[in-house]
Amino acid sequence: MIKSFTEQLGMKGHLTIHKIVNGEEDLIYDEDNVIVSGFGWALSHLYGLAGSTRITDYQIDRFQLGVSGNSLNQVASTYQLSGPLSSIEEYTTVGDSNLNAVEADQYLNNTTVTSYFSKIPYNKVTRIDERSVRYTIFIDEDSCNNLTRDGNEAPLNEIGLFIKNPRGAATDESVLVAYRYFNNITKTSDFGLVFRWTISFS
Repeated sequence: MIKSFTEQLGMKGHLTIHKIVNGEEDLIYDEDNVIVSGFGWALSHLYGLAGSTRITDYQIDRFQLGVSGNSLNQVASTYQLSGPLSSIEEYTTVGDSNLNAVEADQYLNNTTVTSYFSKIPYNKVTRIDERSVRYTIFIDEDSCNNLTRDGNEAPLNEIGLFIKNPRGAATDESVLVAYRYFNNITKTSDFGLVFRWTISFS
């Protein structure tokens, strides 16, 4: 059997989610994630000199949250979230939100579409060792609250990491590289969330 590019590199990921109430963290999720084929596609552009010539375009610098995740998306061929948040306002519920939410392009299935992301601050990207990097995503009390779809409560239940712009487009065209579906979390102003996502190479 022929291994995928990411399998050959021995890439894997792990996600933990902590709920924060009054400064205290409570672990509510702890599972491996899926490294999707977009990661291998992006790295092939880097190593094959077929994409951007700027190394910064290959950084994982943004994420999406979603409300329609399911186990069917927990596969390497996934290239988008099932129900990503659909506006800057859904990320930054009130003005005091700490999230840097942006409207930007997403490259998926050979098509460019407009999507909404939140940037990962550089100081929240930590090298754990020679083979592992951790991305810390903090969703504070003022972010992603009381989401609805069609008048119904819409809990958070999926997240994806994105590489900035591997094709080197004139404006960023981000690509999904890691995905995780998780148990429903109805986000309110009563608590914050911390996602700690570690990507490793063997």
